[in-house]
Amino acid sequence: MDIFDKKPGSNPSAGTASGRPLADRMRPESFDDFVGQEKIIGPGTPLRRAIEAGKIGSIVLWGPPGSGKTTLAYLIAKTCQGDFLPYSAVTSTIKELKEVIALARKRRQMYGAATYLFIDEIHRFNKAQQDAFLPYVEDGSITLIGATTENPSFEVITPLLSRVRVYVLERLTEDHIKSIITHALTDQTRGLGKRRLTIDNTGLDFLASQADGDARRALSILEAAAQDLSDSAEISYDLLKNIVGRRSVIYDKSAEEHYNIISALHKSLRGGDVDAGLYWLARMLKGGEEPLYILRRLVRFASEDVGLADPFALTFCISCTESFKFLGSPEGELAIAQAVIYLATAPKSVGAYRAFGEANEEVEKTENLPVPLHIRNAPTRLMKEVGYGDGYIYPPDSDTPFVDQTFLPDNIADRQFYHPTGHGREKKIAQYLAAFRAYRAGKK
Repeated sequence: MDIFDKKPGSNPSAGTASGRPLADRMRPESFDDFVGQEKIIGPGTPLRRAIEAGKIGSIVLWGPPGSGKTTLAYLIAKTCQGDFLPYSAVTSTIKELKEVIALARKRRQMYGAATYLFIDEIHRFNKAQQDAFLPYVEDGSITLIGATTENPSFEVITPLLSRVRVYVLERLTEDHIKSIITHALTDQTRGLGKRRLTIDNTGLDFLASQADGDARRALSILEAAAQDLSDSAEISYDLLKNIVGRRSVIYDKSAEEHYNIISALHKSLRGGDVDAGLYWLARMLKGGEEPLYILRRLVRFASEDVGLADPFALTFCISCTESFKFLGSPEGELAIAQAVIYLATAPKSVGAYRAFGEANEEVEKTENLPVPLHIRNAPTRLMKEVGYGDGYIYPPDSDTPFVDQTFLPDNIADRQFYHPTGHGREKKIAQYLAAFRAYRAGKK
């Protein structure tokens, strides 16, 4: 059968309900049934108006699992009265897709028929494979709808991104999930309505929570629970708890979530929130993150964000790192938690970090300024004769706490890089620098 020998906009999961999973049967057939994503497809939104006018271009839908990407793509094709061709980047080849696109181009030229080519997990295609879509998206042979759980900025090539609009789908809320569950229990055509099953409030709350924003997961758990019950029975919290078991932590060490969570940990520590810091640490460890990677980031934080406001923070983090190396997991993870608590509660200063950055900028700008003669080393007679070391004052021999002497090149003799805060240990450093600089100013 030809791939186009079907009703335009037909549901990819259409067919008899027998044997089809509940999550597949419950796919919305119209926007009125679609739950969630109100910000991008609610009535009156730009995307919704474009869909209803049949004037939508190629797009990429970026969102977490179970947020409605496939369903939204189907509804777009159906509303625009076009052919919906779903493919997966995991199982499909570019050769196969080019053949489909060639037929779509021919149909468009002959009949003006629109084709909506849906590519699930488009990030799985490599750069060369994604390049293959460019001419067809450019000339309008197809309307490409890509779906991805990964950040398109990193996973979709720039030329393709420049030709599509990216829409961000949000994780479904627990209220959204509850609405989907309730609808599945009452729908007598596609859902479980004929079985007259009910669910208690505790069970409904638990299932909505355990779904983790994934409508497909919620419906799969609901279906598994229904299979264990007779008609007219109640789906209880205890039954759902037995079915769910232990929920896995979503954390991909090589993808965007890795960077999102380490960023959350850093910002929690910077903001002094111990509880948030411990939560993100636990998320990373439960997700399988390498503990030494976390410790390296904490050591960097101690140097960069705590800095001289509490110099002991760096020593403490190094000690925690050695403790973890000695103990290993899981016992050594407590040392990581101690480091997180210490850093969150420590006074913060980026004075040293910024000062070093400014010094580097000065070196880039002024390059190789000569070292002043009075602070040059003079190991030979010739060097002494030409003035190396001449006039150098040895501070320990001075009667004053400071010496009337400059140590920077003449061109930048008054340059100040370090500006300490009044936090923690830096308060004393600030007092020292104020006296030091006042002395220098008074000698001019």
